Amino acid sequence: MLKSSFARRPGEFRRRLTPFLLRYLPGLLLLGVLLGNSLHYVEIAPVSRLEAVLYDARVRFFAQAPVDERIAIVDIDEASLAELGRWPWNRARLADLVERIFADYGALLLGMDVILAEPDESSGLASLQALASGPLRGNGGFVAALEDLRPTLDYDARLADVIRRHAVILGFHLSSGAAAAGSGALPAPVLTDLAPAAVASLSRWTGYGGNLPLFQQAAMGAGFLNAPVAGDGVTRRAWLLANYQEQVYPALSLAMAQALLGNATLKLQFADQPPWPSAGGEDRPVIAALTLLGARRSLRVVTDGQAGVLLPFRGAEGSFPYYSAADVLAARLPADRLRGRVVLLGTTAPGLFDQRVTPLGEAYPGVEAHANLLSALLDDRLLQSPAWTPVVAAALLLIVGGGLLFALPRLSPLWAGGLTMATLLLVLLINLAAWAFGQLLLPIAALLLLVAGLFTLQLFVGYFLEQRGKRRLAQLFGQYVPPELVEEMSRDPQHYSMAGRSAELSVLFADVRGFTTLAETLPPAELAQLMNDYLSAMTDVIRAHRGTLDKYIGDAVVAFWGAPVADPQHAQHAVAAGLAMQAALPLVNREFAARGWPALHIGIGINSGSMVVGDMGSRHRRAYTVLGDAVNLASRLQELSSDYGAGVIIGEATRRALGDWPCRELDRVTVRGRTAPVAIHEPLAG
Repeated sequence: MLKSSFARRPGEFRRRLTPFLLRYLPGLLLLGVLLGNSLHYVEIAPVSRLEAVLYDARVRFFAQAPVDERIAIVDIDEASLAELGRWPWNRARLADLVERIFADYGALLLGMDVILAEPDESSGLASLQALASGPLRGNGGFVAALEDLRPTLDYDARLADVIRRHAVILGFHLSSGAAAAGSGALPAPVLTDLAPAAVASLSRWTGYGGNLPLFQQAAMGAGFLNAPVAGDGVTRRAWLLANYQEQVYPALSLAMAQALLGNATLKLQFADQPPWPSAGGEDRPVIAALTLLGARRSLRVVTDGQAGVLLPFRGAEGSFPYYSAADVLAARLPADRLRGRVVLLGTTAPGLFDQRVTPLGEAYPGVEAHANLLSALLDDRLLQSPAWTPVVAAALLLIVGGGLLFALPRLSPLWAGGLTMATLLLVLLINLAAWAFGQLLLPIAALLLLVAGLFTLQLFVGYFLEQRGKRRLAQLFGQYVPPELVEEMSRDPQHYSMAGRSAELSVLFADVRGFTTLAETLPPAELAQLMNDYLSAMTDVIRAHRGTLDKYIGDAVVAFWGAPVADPQHAQHAVAAGLAMQAALPLVNREFAARGWPALHIGIGINSGSMVVGDMGSRHRRAYTVLGDAVNLASRLQELSSDYGAGVIIGEATRRALGDWPCRELDRVTVRGRTAPVAIHEPLAG
């Protein structure tokens, strides 16, 4: 017995372990992979793409701010080119435009989203100078006239003079690659005392396209116009600082913000190293924030490790007032439209259009992107994604994933679906609230994938285990109970096992009368066929009445009701089956007569009571059967059926369980194996 117990343990252990592993191991693996992605140990491209799509959707959802009247855009648009001629305009016209913006319209500050990289020779001054130094060198009148005309014809000098007299921030472009080179002039670098390791954290460039030196020297400052483009071609971020030849330069919007805050000085702040080693093994300062210390006021901007920020879109194109450059030059613009405002000079004309693919569209004006960033800097409303964001994302994954891993396997598919939908909604609401009220960007793609993935896994695992449970129940009980009961059991397979237990059941014994004599009259092959047909017919009746087939003992059939599926009416079903077996026998006998076989007569005994039911036997052979005194009594009642000429005899316990079922009391007898007499009854067909 000890050997048998140990022999069964490994199989039982595997049977219990497999569902556990199937329910939890895939979910744990999914959680682990997404945790690695959130902490930047692994890069999962589909997760990153989904994160970008969800970020763009949130940008569009929250981009509902009203038009910012503090910042205006003077636009070199198609109407301006149609009225004033193609681009590039001569510098005299640009000088007039800048002068009008300040002198006539009273602008506060001008940022130029154009680069003045080449000298303007459209006035003919160079040709006149060549004449004065050549063929007309001795012509004093010509030389004197030229000197008088020089201030008028030197368009670059005129523009430089206008820039010098007003608050103008120029733009320049950074480049990289094998062909990158430097042209024009750069502004003075900022953060000159920054440690080399910190400078190395910034975006690195090897070339630039700047403005002519006379313009750069005349201007209040300058900033680069570049913005990072994601792998899908969308501009979502902006650099505030960049590294060219180990010197730090500001973006156009940052340079304008410095001027507006009162020539603010810049200071970088660094975060503590994260509590885990970085995936790349880098050991350098982690940029956390940029502080602008101005004479008027100061502000602190949380950045990423490259001094970058998320572009803060107020809304779709047109979130700032646009005014045509032609209208400004012709003084058609109302006098108060630019007064006291910050102005950005840019272009939306076809062929000149500085357009970018952004979450808000595929042709978003670059000049308006600068306006958005400047507006957010001044309002201190930049969306933040601090260095500790991965820790928060990982914590949320652990909390949500751990909760669902614990809860989902214990719920029905309907409740599991409800919990999943509620979790998705809660995750989304928390994320949107962090964005709206805390200006905090929390990753959401991994969380949504985790919730949906765990639910999907549980559905697949549940289906697999359900099918596995059905197959196991069919293997265990298929030879004992009808298919419809196996189907009923498969809806809740964990509640059914073959382990021995005590239960109130009804058991039926049916035996062929005079079988020994009958066996002597038939050849063995025909006898075997007769028994097969008879037992099949009786078994069909038992199964039709939800009975569990116990065994065949020669010509006898043993069945019981109430296990493995509980049946409160086990006595009624057992008696109905017994009567139906007797009713089916004439049809069986007619078929036997057609084959020349003798007719069969059977006696049936039924009893109800407490008995042990379960998988019992030896280590060599086992069976799902019933044992107990109530079972023995049913066998004795079957033996009495021929003495009383009754087709079915039932015991007193069965009679009580039948309620008002009509029965005829036959006798009180003392059966073999008992000392006290028992009442026996014959149930009558209804």
